[in-house]
Amino acid sequence: MKIPQTGQCDRRQARAFGLLLLASFMLFGANQAEVAKDTKSLDHLLADTFIFVDVDGSLRDKPQFLISVTDRAENITSIRNESMLDWVYEDAVVVTGTYEEKGTSKGKPYSHHGRFTDTWVKRGSGWLCAASQSTLIQK
Repeated sequence: MKIPQTGQCDRRQARAFGLLLLASFMLFGANQAEVAKDTKSLDHLLADTFIFVDVDGSLRDKPQFLISVTDRAENITSIRNESMLDWVYEDAVVVTGTYEEKGTSKGKPYSHHGRFTDTWVKRGSGWLCAASQSTLIQK
């Protein structure tokens, strides 16, 4: 999405830009909560019907995903999103981008690069992540 200059956008563009900023903020919060293993915060960001497609193709629903955040072999130290694009709909935002995840596994450092797609839906006055998919890519 092209970012409009001040005073040069209509309501639809302003709403889309606002939703892009909101999605960026929510993704940052979800990443920070995952690094901190903060399942309480993640629980508030994920829809009850949330589904996650992991890098190996496995599916996790919300309870399984929340358990995986605290019960994993890796110790994630950072997750950084880049190259984000968004598609704004009436009550949904689809965000794609790339990410870099760093941490340790069995005492050894690792760095994963991947591509993600997240779908955020409006529920009441808030936004929840309804689906997330992650694919590892070669750097």
